[in-house]
This record gives sequence, C-alpha cells and structure tokens, in this order.
Amino acid sequence: MKLREGLSALSKSSPYAVTTNLRADFPEFDALKKYLFVETDIERVFRKRIQSLEPNQILFLCGSSGDGKSEIMTRYNRQYSECIDFHLDATHSFHPKMTAIDTLDKVFSKHKENGRPLAVGINIGMLGNYAEEGSDQHDDIRQTIKKFLNTKKADQNNCFYLDFELFPKFDLSADVHTSDFLKQLLTKVTASTDDNPIFRMYKKEQGIGDTILCTNYQLLSITQVQDVIFDLLLKARLEKDQFITARSLLDFIHILLAGPGYIFDNLFSDSDNELGMKITDFDPCAIRSKNLDMFILQRQLELPSEEFEQFSRDLLDYKINYARKKVTEYSLVRLFYLLKDLDFSNNFHRKFKQEFNDSLIEDYANFWNLNSNYDGELKEKAELKAFYKNVVLASINLYANRNSKNLHRDEFFISAHGNWQLTAKLELSVDYGAIKKSEELKLGYFNAYVKVADKQLEPIPISINLLDLMYRIVRGYRPNKHDKNTVVLLDEIVDQIVEIANASNILYLHADNLSIKLKQVDEDDIEVSGV
Repeated sequence: MKLREGLSALSKSSPYAVTTNLRADFPEFDALKKYLFVETDIERVFRKRIQSLEPNQILFLCGSSGDGKSEIMTRYNRQYSECIDFHLDATHSFHPKMTAIDTLDKVFSKHKENGRPLAVGINIGMLGNYAEEGSDQHDDIRQTIKKFLNTKKADQNNCFYLDFELFPKFDLSADVHTSDFLKQLLTKVTASTDDNPIFRMYKKEQGIGDTILCTNYQLLSITQVQDVIFDLLLKARLEKDQFITARSLLDFIHILLAGPGYIFDNLFSDSDNELGMKITDFDPCAIRSKNLDMFILQRQLELPSEEFEQFSRDLLDYKINYARKKVTEYSLVRLFYLLKDLDFSNNFHRKFKQEFNDSLIEDYANFWNLNSNYDGELKEKAELKAFYKNVVLASINLYANRNSKNLHRDEFFISAHGNWQLTAKLELSVDYGAIKKSEELKLGYFNAYVKVADKQLEPIPISINLLDLMYRIVRGYRPNKHDKNTVVLLDEIVDQIVEIANASNILYLHADNLSIKLKQVDEDDIEVSGV
C-alpha cells in the first residue's frame, strides 16, 4: 500500500473515519487504526464504569458529534454485549416511523423489563431533548438527566453520566500546557520504527515516490514542528471555542500530510476540516511588521542575500526548492513560523522569531492557574493582586468611563444630562475569599471575582478573548462593533457597577470646569456643595 493511500484512512471522508458495529475485511486499514489507537482519559473512566455496571443501571456517554463516542461504544459493545445492552447512537431512530426520542423510550422500556445494564451513546443536545420530551413512563430517568445537566454531577441514582466536555484534550494545570492525547497521537503517526505502518509506507516511498508527501512527513516528525502545531490547536480551542475531537484531529493530520502543497501551506490553507478553518485565521502571512514586509519585498525583487541563499540551499535537504518557484515568499514566511523553535542551517529563519511571538496563551494559562489554584499563599496573592489591578480592574474602569474624560481612577460614569455628567466614587477590589472558594474549572475560561463597595459582582468569566480585549483597552484601545461578542461581558459588568453607583448617597456632577457634590443627608434632604 502506498503512503497516500494509507493516509486516506485518517480522512473524515474515509469509510474508516467512524467505527460501526459492521466489520469490513480490510486488514491493512484495521491494523493501521489499531496501531493509531490512543486511550483517552474519558475512555479509561468509561472502561472502569462498564466493568462495574450492575443490573438496572444505565451509563450515558455524552458529548458532541464526532468526538469519538461511536468508537468507544462499538469497541466495548464487542467485548460486553453478552452481559450489557448498548444503544450506540441515540441521535438516530433506526426506524422510518419512529423518532430518536421514540427509540429511546423503547430502549428504556426494554431495560426496565429485562433489568440488564445499559450503555447509551448520546449527544448533549439530544439528552436535553429527551429530558423535556421523553415519555412520562420514564420520568425517573428524565429527572436524573435534568439534574446532571444542571449540576454536571456524574452519579444520579442508578444513572451515570460521562461528558466529553469534562475531559478536555488540553491541560493548563501543568507548568507547561500539554495535551497527552495529541502528543501520543503525533508520536504514533511519526514514530520511526517498523511497528508504525505509516513509517513503513514512508520508507518505501522515499526517493522514488511522492516527494512533497515525504517532505511533509519528515517535517511533521520534528518535535519542534509538532509543538508549533500543538500551540495553534490550543489557540483554536481557546480563541475560537473550537472543540477538538479524535475524528477531526485525524482528518487534520491527513490534510497536513496529504494536502495539495507543503505542510506549511496546508496548515494555513482553506479546507473543509473544522480545525483547519479556524487555524487559517492565525496565518503568519497576515502579520504586518517591517522585518517580514522587507523580506517579502527583497524576495519579490530578487535582491541578493548570501545568508538567505545558504538557507535556501540547505532546504534542499528536505526537497524544498525555492529557486524553482514551487515555494513562494509567503510560503517561506509560513515555513519560518513552523521552524521558529528549530535550529536549522544558518538559522536565517529565526531572525523573524520575534514577529511570531505571542504571549497571550502563556498569560492566559498563568492567570487560569492562579485563579483556579489560589489557596491564600502570599506569593500567589501578590501575583493575583497585580493581575487584577493592572488588567481586570483597570480595563473595567477605562471601559466604564470611555464616554467621559478626566475622571479619577476611583470615579465611575453613570449617565449624561446635557453637558453634565453624573458620576460616583466607588472602590473596586479583589474578592480573594471568593477566588479561594471557587470550584468551577473549565478550560475555556476562569472566573474573576470583584467587589464594588463591598458588594460582590457576578463572577466574571474571563476567556482568552476577553483577556486580550482587556489588555488592549488598558493600552488605549476603544472597542467597536467587531468586539461585540466579547464586549457584551464588559457591558454586563458596567451595568452592575452603575446599579450600585446609583444607590450611593454621594454623587457628583461635572461640566467643563465645574464640579458639584450631591450628598443625601436623609430621605428628603440633599446637600449640594462645590463649584
């Protein structure tokens, strides 16, 4: 089997993209899928649950489309079907005159009649639909579903729930953000051993076959290249809220290797892969910098550069030939980005590393850990204090006062009345006690806790996009319509602050050089002072 044909098994369009209960006789593809299998954390827990499932108990495996439920359910159906009933995909009815909910009613009725343990693979959306629309005969099951959806607690009477969302592919809690699943998968794909079917196909192809395909495989085998791809996938998860499933990841690897061009172009080119579509937004060619613009111009004008020519000659080791114009100067920028952490040739590509640096993910991971793991330790408290003072509280104050000039830092704009501005002096502070008690832990955001005049605001879910917006506001940026999805959170915070400010017994009016203080002495008496 040729390398391109073998890699086709990774494509989502391949009949092998989804495992079903129907077995096909394609031993080479079976061997490849078996080799590439990586047990995820959720499957590890699922396996233990299945092995201990008792009569009259139900195990729900919940998630989203393409996350690997069918792979897990099918694998364990083959092993345990004699003692456990499996409903592999609750999204479908498998009967033209029945809905998916009708089918679930039937499955639960059978379960109650025979008492056998039951495992159900189901999308979260369908789970919610059944909770609302399922038969009253199974109200006991519907109630456990509602409790799970509200509390995310896995154990509900005789029903157990495993949710893919609670088993994220990335881990920010380590000193360096990691993804064991992704690293294991890429390691398996690129392992230079004869146990790896892909590597065996690559060796046969080398020198006599598809040159670009072999180059792509060589580059993907480099650890530093894998780390860059890992960071891009993490950015897609955090900034674009893109869930990463086993199926989409395998298809993404297929596009990187077997796409129309070199891996550095395939990485940022349009494709029908959901991960690839998000990653195109991070194309380094969109970066505007004097250094990169000058490089592109020099290459377009074909200006001599011995340093670049040496680098270009060494690229021939990877069968990348810039001189033949198979690679454009924009392709080279993408290549520089992919190799930015690798020592290669004369390191000409690392002259542009500064342009590619992005500390936002590192900052987010650091603040995520600080807020998630705070236990009152003095060093952590000092770091939290600096973060809240310089980023969270500062950005809230600047955003709240964006339509008002020359207000003090502790003063907040409430409303405008002709030329007059109504304000209040309020103290924003960090609620360390609430941070310490916080238990909610999600990859996509961490909760910030702020008090205004000793009144606690609603927890502020800080995503990487909100953190980025806060940074930019502190640097002088004024949000516009393009920020509407993120800025709505700031609007909600300001609304809470204005509500508290309106209840203050001291307010201020400002117009031009005039300032008036309004103090409510009692219910019917307001003291006016200041000019």
